[in-house]
Amino acid sequence: MELASYADYAVRLVNSEEPDRGTDALTSVDAVRALFGSPSRASALADESDLPRLRGVRVRLRGVFESAAEGDQVRAVDLLNSLMVEYPVSPLISGHDDLNEAGQPRWHLHLADNAPTAAANFTAVACMGLAIHLTEMGVDRLGICQAAPCRNAYLDTSTNRSRRYCSDRCATRANVAAYRARKREEAQRVALAG
Repeated sequence: MELASYADYAVRLVNSEEPDRGTDALTSVDAVRALFGSPSRASALADESDLPRLRGVRVRLRGVFESAAEGDQVRAVDLLNSLMVEYPVSPLISGHDDLNEAGQPRWHLHLADNAPTAAANFTAVACMGLAIHLTEMGVDRLGICQAAPCRNAYLDTSTNRSRRYCSDRCATRANVAAYRARKREEAQRVALAG
């Protein structure tokens, strides 16, 4: 199990809202279940009470990404630590019904299957994944998209630590906007010179 991959849970939750655009996808129990990616015991626990809990966690996780993007590593870590204290991981080994070729269970780790709510499970897993990503890759690998008005969170997995956008779409949009701005400036200089 690649525990750092659970950092994507944090990104998914943060990006379920786009404050600068006034959109919020976290509006129903089905939206809570969709955050998990696939049906699970934890997603089956989802109910209306998880919506405000996850919205509150989302604000706090956005603070982690924004602090990291601003270079305030200590604040980013402090914010993440406070979430991990509040939503602890309680790992359990499980084999489910998945058997190997010899008929033995394929043992694997579940991080928070005994959490009392879907929100508690999701938050514990997301924070643990983000903590592993942060400690293995560095705080500077957490970012906020620089393409206005996007502001989505992302995990920088580039080899040269150069990621600035959440997606190729935002990168292209920002590059096209910069190109057009340069062309306007050139045209203005030519017009003033002529």
